[in-house]
Amino acid sequence: MVLAKTATGALSPGTAEVYIRDVSTFAVLAGVDRVLDDLAGEDVDEVLLAFAHKPDGRRPRGGPARPTSSGPAQSMASQVRFRRSVSAFFQHAAIAGWVQLNPMRAVTVVARQRGGLPAQRRSLTLEQAEGLLGAARRLALADPDEKKRADQRTGLRDALIVLLLATVGPRVSELVRADVEHFYVNAGVRYWRIFGKGGKTRDVPIPREVAQVLDAHIAERQRSAPPGEKALLLSWRGKRLARGDAQAVIDRVLARVDPGRRRAVTPHGLRHTTATHLLAAATDMDAVRRVLGHSDLSTLGRYRDELPGELEAAMRSHPLLRERGDGGKDPREQA
Repeated sequence: MVLAKTATGALSPGTAEVYIRDVSTFAVLAGVDRVLDDLAGEDVDEVLLAFAHKPDGRRPRGGPARPTSSGPAQSMASQVRFRRSVSAFFQHAAIAGWVQLNPMRAVTVVARQRGGLPAQRRSLTLEQAEGLLGAARRLALADPDEKKRADQRTGLRDALIVLLLATVGPRVSELVRADVEHFYVNAGVRYWRIFGKGGKTRDVPIPREVAQVLDAHIAERQRSAPPGEKALLLSWRGKRLARGDAQAVIDRVLARVDPGRRRAVTPHGLRHTTATHLLAAATDMDAVRRVLGHSDLSTLGRYRDELPGELEAAMRSHPLLRERGDGGKDPREQA
């Protein structure tokens, strides 16, 4: 597949070069004398672990190779990329008949997610999400600190950032790109026209409570924003907020959450939280897809995290065991 995409031009030369380099590295680490069809899942596991600790030979700006004394020599991103290349290679090998069984099906080594949390723990639980949203609401309702200059009162802005990330689930890049003019009202409902990946746009209705905070923030922003500035979210210096600033905002709001309900989370983790809880509430999958801006329903699988107790709740309300208005009798028994 990767080879076919390269030949047809569907894969960029740079990506093809990285793929070829990864496959060559795999061959060296596995052993040039090994027969491809003899490799089992545990053999590939050993190669993946060997790659993780392989010295990173890249030299930053002509300097010495990166040190390898502390932890894996390869970054998590490099490990994930290498695993993806190896997987693509074995998919092609199975189709071409080079191997009878794809050993990747038995591989157990998976690079940990960035930030140290496995995928199933990226979203907040209901209690944790409610704690964070509650702190954001209280921050939005707090009286402005009159001792601060107008351009340094960031409480409403911080509350809005957390509320939008946790309830609408935008990508952080989409959030910081938002302009005031991207928000509009239609039939009494506040909408956000989100400019997403690949130039695609989507219009997402904003929950009423979040819309109230948005309106309050826009009103306060107009008193301090530099003339002609369109950005919805500004730093205290009056510049468009940067992507990296969103995490600092979340951490400040998290500090106001009761310790028993507090858990560190990233902007992308709040995107997972939005998807997880909307789907857990039986929201139509296609509606969730459109809110998040995905083109394919299958992508939602990456955002749907397991919630404690949801299986028990599902079985307690089993559709085949619900009480019927006829006293629970089977219609066939009444006939």
